[in-house]
Amino acid sequence: MGLRSESHQLLSKIATNDKHGENSPYFDGWKAYDIDPFHLTQNPNGVIQMGLAENQLSSDLIEEWIKKNPEASICTPEGVKAFKDIANFQDYHGLPEFRNAVAEFMGRVRGGRVKFDPNRIVMGGGATGANELLVFCLADPGDAFLVPTPYYPAFDRDLRWRTGVQILPITCNSSNNFKITVEALEEAYKSATESNINVKGLIITNPSNPLGTTLDKDTLKQLVTFVTQKNIHLVCDEIYSATIFRSPRFVSIAEVVQEVDCCNLDLIHIVYSLSKDLGLPGFRVGIVYSYNDQVVSCGRKMSSFGLVSSQTQHLLALMLSDEDFVGRFLGESSKRLAKRYTIFTEGLKQVGISCLNGNAGLFFWMDLRPLLKEPTFEAEMELWRVIINDVKLNVSPGSSFHHTEPGWFRVCFANMDDLTMETALRRIRTFVNQKKGGDVVSVKNKRWQKNLRLSFSARIYDDGIMSPHMSPHSPMPHSPLVRAQN
Repeated sequence: MGLRSESHQLLSKIATNDKHGENSPYFDGWKAYDIDPFHLTQNPNGVIQMGLAENQLSSDLIEEWIKKNPEASICTPEGVKAFKDIANFQDYHGLPEFRNAVAEFMGRVRGGRVKFDPNRIVMGGGATGANELLVFCLADPGDAFLVPTPYYPAFDRDLRWRTGVQILPITCNSSNNFKITVEALEEAYKSATESNINVKGLIITNPSNPLGTTLDKDTLKQLVTFVTQKNIHLVCDEIYSATIFRSPRFVSIAEVVQEVDCCNLDLIHIVYSLSKDLGLPGFRVGIVYSYNDQVVSCGRKMSSFGLVSSQTQHLLALMLSDEDFVGRFLGESSKRLAKRYTIFTEGLKQVGISCLNGNAGLFFWMDLRPLLKEPTFEAEMELWRVIINDVKLNVSPGSSFHHTEPGWFRVCFANMDDLTMETALRRIRTFVNQKKGGDVVSVKNKRWQKNLRLSFSARIYDDGIMSPHMSPHSPMPHSPLVRAQN
């Protein structure tokens, strides 16, 4: 055999390109946490994970339900009788009882103001898989979607990496609290068409990640009118729709399309999941809900590459059909999110740090512009490196969300227990005070440790006794399914 040409590429272009987006500060912060993860007793000076939008504040309610309903799992003595039927091959349409339960839950989360057809429920592997599945159905490589900034950093992976589509930003800024304007929409669309780029749609997140705010009905109506006029798709990522913790209420695009006469329903699509609202990201439950029959049909075929396991469908069908549990969970989750949000943001106010006024989500948009040496992204990255390396907090810089104003940071608040929260808040406040005084800040500094010292006299913490609100990497001695049998 002769030698291969040096230009011969052994791997695919997808395998060898860097469009996954993993080289951004957003993911770099996660790596810093993985190398040195915080633990209340074993590593109290480690990095606290505040870049992960997980909802762990009400996980104890899920565990409680599982213990009371062990038959929901096919892996318990109470539920094993269903093992054969559930473990065998299931059609990619999904279990009928699962689709019915999800449709009912989506309607309940939206206040009962709209009903969802279970026959339009298409499964995906989490919101990541659902978003990509939908893009594959709507666009070809080279086509583009308009996305308002700031937007979720992993959209670069979810929407672009394997599909070959482009993301074109619509600039939103703090001067009007990041509101999407018709003028910005028109400008972005015009710029794309003048560059001979085929715009296939507009993608929004409502509630917003990273802003933690909801879109009002008038803005949503403007967006529906815009896509109808341009004959392009509107994809609404509504995965945080049950994380509303204060007014204004959430308005779903499903509610709006009922009130807009000119709306072409074939252009409207919703992405949903149970990762944020129920705090079940490991279950990988993603949903595409489309009003377009062809998208539903194609999406069902494509979902073969990312189905939700039948065991997961079986358990969730029973859980979501328990109306008393769902009502209690949604109410309690909202209260706990409100409390945690208030503690964090009010604590920051005491040291002069403001945040965007949010009402939803698992995070807040923190304004650290006063701490920048100069209003540049270089200064933002310098500040971020200090926060990661010295203060030991993984918060995400605004530049990783494609924001155009340096100095904003996303801070996740719902993925940790109460004492970890106290430690994180104290670190931030001490850092800000020392930063204003011109001191160099470090967790390893003795004065810093003194300021952070927590009293454990009233509570005992070890690997077997933890807060009901577990933090990432916190030890969980037994699965709730195991405990259900004891």
